Amino acid sequence: MIAKKSGEPSPEGIARSNRKRLFAEDGARALADAERQAIEVRRNMARLRELREANEVAEIALRASLPVPAPRKRKNKPAR
Repeated sequence: MIAKKSGEPSPEGIARSNRKRLFAEDGARALADAERQAIEVRRNMARLRELREANEVAEIALRASLPVPAPRKRKNKPAR
């Protein structure tokens, strides 16, 4: 004989659905946290890139403002 399913869920079914719901919520939180961290990393990389480029421009300007040193004459080659 085939028994009919009752309209009310069993306690095991309720517990199973609660676990699934909790795991789904944890997964959604983990994904949101990973996205937030990725955004922070990209923002920090952009900030560091701007600082590096500003330092490079300042270094180029400093080199351009300094006088060019005169080339040194080469000394005689030592004897072998």
